[in-house]
This record gives sequence, C-alpha cells and structure tokens, in this order.
Amino acid sequence: MSEDRASRIKVKICGIRDEAALDAAVDAGADWIGFVFFPRSPRFITAPEAAVLHRRLDGKASAVGLFVEPEEGDIERVLQQVPLDILQLYTAPERARYLRERFRRPVWLAHGVSRRDQLPAAHGLDGLVIESRPPDDASRPGGNGLAFDWSILRGWQAPTPWLLAGGLTPANVREAIELSGTSAVDVSSGVESSPGCKDPALIHRFVRSARAD
Repeated sequence: MSEDRASRIKVKICGIRDEAALDAAVDAGADWIGFVFFPRSPRFITAPEAAVLHRRLDGKASAVGLFVEPEEGDIERVLQQVPLDILQLYTAPERARYLRERFRRPVWLAHGVSRRDQLPAAHGLDGLVIESRPPDDASRPGGNGLAFDWSILRGWQAPTPWLLAGGLTPANVREAIELSGTSAVDVSSGVESSPGCKDPALIHRFVRSARAD
C-alpha cells in the first residue's frame, strides 16, 4: 500500500463503553467513535453513560450513534444528552431519509451483503456501512463479527462515501482494504478481549495495521 493511500484510510472504533477504550481510540488516531444504543448488543451503552464519554472525547473524534429500527423518541432522548455528529441506522432507506431530515444530522445506512448484486444504489443519505448479511438466526442485524468476500467490492462505484465493516481484525484489515478498495474501515468485535470489552492494545494494533504502508 502506498503512503498516500495509507494516509487516507479512516477508522471507526465502534461499541466504545469505557474510558480506557475511548482513550485508546483517540490516542491511536481514530476518526470516529461509535456508541451502540441497541439493548440487545453486548456493546449497548445508555445515554447518560455515553454523555460522560462524549464529554471526555471533547471533539477529538466524531461521535457516531448506532440505532436499530429506532423510534423518533429513541433518538431524541439520546440527542438530549449526547450531541452526536452522525446517526448510523439499521432501517429502511426511506425511514433513514425521514430521520435525517427530522434530526438534521448526517445519516449512515448499514447494509449487509453477500453478493455483488446486493450492493446498494443511490439512496439520498450521507454514507454507507457495508458488512456481511447476518445469519438467519442472528439476534442482531450487525455486529456479529462475520466477514464476507471483500473482493466483490473492488471497483464498485459507490453512490456515497462508505466504510467496510464486519469481521475485521488487526490481522486481516490490510488484506480487506486491498481487496475491497475501501478508504474507511469500521471495527468492533475485532478489537475486543471478550464480547463488549475493548482491548486498548488491539485498538492501537488495528489502527496501525489499517494505515500501514
């Protein structure tokens, strides 16, 4: 990977729940910090807890809030305490567009794929998070730590900026970047010592690997 290409790789560390993980992500140079407001996730955080971490973040990276099929009130209650920069949504595109207008925040739409013909077309939103489709018996639409054939993304003319997610680790992120052609990556379980528990050393390793030349 060339130095110019490596310098452009952006990184999101998702599912931050404690100060040590937040500090590690910031120190490592992450571009985005993700807070998961989905109760069934092992990375779930309450709005008051996220508010404490957001104050500690102090603008050093952008804050992304992840919601699954949210009601307006779910997002409103969080925003009253946590001034998120971006909403990452698991919902239908038309619903996402409505929530974008309702809350006047950029919206990233999470989209699961297993084949190239499942890649999304234009949708009028601000970004995409492309990951593996969840198994039929999955209790969560994302965050399952599953990779897919990254090469199906090579040469894709995306309708909007996008991040590659799902099954990424410090050991495979460089390969994923090369095969997919992405310029941004999103990791959660790949930098954990156990479900929901971020490992600061793995966070640092992931960011270094993503940006290595």
